[in-house]
Amino acid sequence: MGRSCFLTLFLSGILCSNAVAEQHFFNAAGGSEQGSLRRFTQSIQQVLSTAQEHDLDVWHATSAFVDVYSPPDAPILPENLISLAHTTTLVPARAPIQRRAQSNWDLGSLDNSTFHDFYHPLYEVEAFLHQLADSHPEITRLVKLGHSAEGREMLGLTISTGEYEEEEDKRKKNKDKNKPKPRTPIAHEGQKLGFVVLGAQHAREWIATATSLYVAHALVSNISESNSLQKLLKHYDFYFIPVPNPDGYEYTWETDRYWYKNRQILGPHTKCVGLDMNRCVHISYTPHTFLAIKSVSLSQKLGTFLRFLQFSLFFLNLAQGHKWKSFSEGLLPNSNRTDSAPEDPCSHWYPGSRPFESYEVNNIANWVTTLGNVVGFIDLRSYGQMLSSPFSYSCKKMPLDAEDQVEAALGATAALKAVHGTHFKVGSLCSMLYPAPGNVLDWMYAKKGIKYSYATHLRDTGTYGFSLPEKWIKPTGQETSKLVNYLARFIARQAKREFFAGQGYTSVLLTFQSTSRRVLDELLG
Repeated sequence: MGRSCFLTLFLSGILCSNAVAEQHFFNAAGGSEQGSLRRFTQSIQQVLSTAQEHDLDVWHATSAFVDVYSPPDAPILPENLISLAHTTTLVPARAPIQRRAQSNWDLGSLDNSTFHDFYHPLYEVEAFLHQLADSHPEITRLVKLGHSAEGREMLGLTISTGEYEEEEDKRKKNKDKNKPKPRTPIAHEGQKLGFVVLGAQHAREWIATATSLYVAHALVSNISESNSLQKLLKHYDFYFIPVPNPDGYEYTWETDRYWYKNRQILGPHTKCVGLDMNRCVHISYTPHTFLAIKSVSLSQKLGTFLRFLQFSLFFLNLAQGHKWKSFSEGLLPNSNRTDSAPEDPCSHWYPGSRPFESYEVNNIANWVTTLGNVVGFIDLRSYGQMLSSPFSYSCKKMPLDAEDQVEAALGATAALKAVHGTHFKVGSLCSMLYPAPGNVLDWMYAKKGIKYSYATHLRDTGTYGFSLPEKWIKPTGQETSKLVNYLARFIARQAKREFFAGQGYTSVLLTFQSTSRRVLDELLG
């Protein structure tokens, strides 16, 4: 069998670093304020089609199972799903009681800080970012990215030690000018490599935001601490957006724990609010900077004008490229059906009426566009324990850099597993979930040229879903830090940048080379 065929099989999820996820049970305290999380392992296409038709809340979907959540006020399934075999888990339907009045944490030590013992509402997340920046003014900077749909300020965090300084006794330079230039990464002289980390675009995925804060803290922590990532700053500048969906995130704390979309008003006569931020980008469409709308009432008054402006700009910039809205391949990777994206604004997966309709997504894209030499991107998500490479929009397309992406991902998941034994699957995002056009992963790779772009679905595999207990925040942060550490060092080696390899990276690299690398070589011929 040919090299490309083996790679296609691999990316389709046939070979992975994890066994099929198993469903578990737990009883959440809290009386009647519990929702039902049901897992279906049969008739997957029927479940997904019914879920889309009735706008059910699908928490996770693969070719092996579908998790469907029902809130306490709507516990009944449609008739054609009731008869299908499934398991049920009760999950808490409300946010935990905000039992802390503390707004100043001891961030001097990553290992000893209590901040990462809890989930935090938006104002505490922002307080953490300000405190981290104030504690390390020489290497951190807060960036105002723009306003959300409801007028909240979006914050980005830059962590950098300054310009790149190459050692005098470094490798000998005997470059062959006739050799073809690599696609990415590009190691510009005197310029550091860039790495972007994105928190929870989907509001309810709290562990994604919590983990982004842990990784940021690890980068500024003392090099003597076991989970410090400070050595990476020798070759890298890191850019964080811990809360890319501030309106939705706040809403999950105040009103609906499992709210998914942003909180954007879509029109004066639209009965529902919000769109899916991770389905509204377009590879061939350029985002635009809009005036910050600082109040909902003002947004409503200017809504018609802005919608007309955006609609006009869309036609001025639209070119051939990846489809933004169509589910042309069906809801499952191997489906022969042809399905369309939701056109109902009340749907959880509603992508909007045009690309980049989301204010928040525009802010993210505009900032990333200004960053130089970005070679790594991670979109932190929940849940499923997967490290996924492009593409999301199609299971029939393969990136030119698929081999390198898979090689790096295998090593990164091995490094992650070495911390607490957590298993992650590796493959393309479409093959492990379903075709989903408009994903930021595809935009970062295909539009911005970030070769090592990944979506990282964190813990767990369905035991708690989006209600991952707080006791797992630190372990998740620790293992994700090792994943980031491996990816960064792998990319640096590709860019001919040298590290003083730490013991953890060296041992994982040797293990990977003697096991996963051998398997990959066999697959690729």
